[in-house]
Amino acid sequence: MPKKIPLRQCVGCREMKPKKELIRVVRSPEGEVSLDFKGKKPGRGAYVCPNDGCLTKAKKARALERAFGAALPPDVYGALAQEMEAGCDTQ
Repeated sequence: MPKKIPLRQCVGCREMKPKKELIRVVRSPEGEVSLDFKGKKPGRGAYVCPNDGCLTKAKKARALERAFGAALPPDVYGALAQEMEAGCDTQ
């Protein structure tokens, strides 16, 4: 019997993809929003594809606000885009 691959939905494009192909955006218990490339940080998570297009779609649809149940400051998306560029290079 083949091993089951966990799937998660991207908040930008709304496609189901294997968990390993997505980047986890996490809101910590303190309220800080950051990217979690390893998937181990504590807090509420939402998943996004590793491209700027999906992050832009998520921003336009306010998908992260709905996923976390809280308003996000406007500078969060810019910081996430920079972190995504830097993090994808180091993976």
